[in-house]
Amino acid sequence: MDKLFALSRPIKRLISVLVDSFFIVFAYWLAIFLRFETNVDIFNADYWIVLSFIVPVTIIANINLGLYRAVIRFLGTTAIVAVAISVFISASALAIATLFVDVFMPRSIPIIYSAFLMVFIGGSRLVMRSWASSLNNRKKSNVLIYGAGSSGIQLVNALNQSTEYNPVAFIDDDKGLQKLSINGIKVHHKKNIENLIAKHCVQRILLAVPSASKNQRAKILNELETHKLEVLAIPGMADLVSGKSKIDDFVEVSIDDLLGRDPVPPNNDLMHADIKDKVVMVTGAGGSIGSELCRQIINQKPQTLVLFELTEFALYAIHKELENIIDEQGLAIELYPMLGSVAKQNRLEKVMQSFNVQTVYHAAAYKHVPLVEHNVIEGVRNNVFGTLRCAQAAINSKVETFVLISTDKAVRPTNVMGTTKRMAELCLQALAEQENHNTRFCMVRFGNVLGSSGSVVPLFKSQIAKGGPITLTHKDITRYFMTIPEAAQLVIQAGAMGMGGDVFVLDMGKPVKIYDLASKLIHLSGLHLIHEGNPNGDIAIKETGLRPGEKLYEELLIGDDVEQTGNERIMTASEVFLPWDELNLLLTDLHNACREFDQESIRDILLNAPTGFAPSDGICDLVFLQDKAKNNN
Repeated sequence: MDKLFALSRPIKRLISVLVDSFFIVFAYWLAIFLRFETNVDIFNADYWIVLSFIVPVTIIANINLGLYRAVIRFLGTTAIVAVAISVFISASALAIATLFVDVFMPRSIPIIYSAFLMVFIGGSRLVMRSWASSLNNRKKSNVLIYGAGSSGIQLVNALNQSTEYNPVAFIDDDKGLQKLSINGIKVHHKKNIENLIAKHCVQRILLAVPSASKNQRAKILNELETHKLEVLAIPGMADLVSGKSKIDDFVEVSIDDLLGRDPVPPNNDLMHADIKDKVVMVTGAGGSIGSELCRQIINQKPQTLVLFELTEFALYAIHKELENIIDEQGLAIELYPMLGSVAKQNRLEKVMQSFNVQTVYHAAAYKHVPLVEHNVIEGVRNNVFGTLRCAQAAINSKVETFVLISTDKAVRPTNVMGTTKRMAELCLQALAEQENHNTRFCMVRFGNVLGSSGSVVPLFKSQIAKGGPITLTHKDITRYFMTIPEAAQLVIQAGAMGMGGDVFVLDMGKPVKIYDLASKLIHLSGLHLIHEGNPNGDIAIKETGLRPGEKLYEELLIGDDVEQTGNERIMTASEVFLPWDELNLLLTDLHNACREFDQESIRDILLNAPTGFAPSDGICDLVFLQDKAKNNN
């Protein structure tokens, strides 16, 4: 059969014509013998004259009806209707032919003939379709479909035409659907999943619940994880409706589904407040947070968006992407890509004043904890003085609103990166207290974002794809997580709420144990975790030890004086800060220490500043350690 299906289309059409011709002849004589039972003169030339008329008429009808163009394995109701029309034409041709040929032909013969021909021509095609499908299904991997709603049914129809997956059962929580058969596939309760996996050698589970909430999807995935099968999902409802994705464009289960956070719809008034019809500037526009801020800002229709970025390729990439969005949506937004460092205040002022910038989102920062530990001076210069220069440039350029993207690592920091971000907050708080300007400063603090350049999730997925092991600094390490789009929306809204010097804290939900996250990723990839109880698993998790400056648990707040805002995901915290006169003295000492490469003085200054800095390691700057090693030798 494989050889038959592998023949060229012209050969297969010729075979179909010959087989149909045989069926016509066979049905014709079968009808005659069935009607007369005896005394049939098979050598009567008149019978053969009638047959010689109906065979070509029927074949020509089949050709015009497209029966020889139809692909057998995809045969549907349209082809069956075509067969019925062909049989009617053939039976009519038989009846008409008997009027012109002197042969006795009872009126019941065309009826009997049409019944046989319908069975032979139509039935043979259905048999071949079933045969082709069964052969095709043997090459497919068996899958379960979780969700027997409209999306699940559409998915089955799509998979039946595919060459990759064979759906063997539906799983659905709706008791009204259970035990029903949809498109020949039975609906089961989730408690039967293990039995179905064993019975059908199921290799994957396809999640067909695009309209389910994040919380519902998280519950489903937690249950499916125990079966240790790869779980793939159909795209979200928005992508399906917009046509961006097809029902069978499967995607890996996203980690935000595992977290189960349903995003709160943004407040449009707050989203518009600092952006709509204004000139907006984003520093660090090519980074993971900065680029998403730019995408969200474009949606709010600013007059102008200035992209300020140090890295040439990152600036090129986000500028090109935003240009495409603006062109596709027909937006009247001016877009300006500007190369520059936030440490150069004169460059910042020139850009802000030239474009009359009204709102600045300051996302430029070094955020990778171990790298900043190893490059302390550059971390201080970029995160502390870069923020200060940018804020002072905003004041001098009469910018209306300045929003700093901060981090949970600024809370009781154990590393230089977190300390520099807390110092940046102190700078803005001190500037906000001054009365010689009208720039409104605020800070928004949140934890890890999924998919960012520093996120563990892309790293884990890459390690799983390579066969492991997954590297983890500590088994008990926990982190807060949020999706980049949600974080960007909340940053914009929080910035609009600020009155001056506010520190906003985003509700990151519950902290996630990174070990559990890695385990879920392994299991949902259809693999098994190697551990003491299962030494023959697929992927191991290897602990490498905490890195310099890293701590097990992150915090989002300082003190207990926390208040809710109009958005349930945004809170405001009261922070200890220094007046500008006192802070300026500290910053001058810090600047001089950086200029002199005096690592010990930098450490002392950061320890004495009101940042809560409690380092978990000694000085880890690589240049400092290298010089120290040379001196010891």
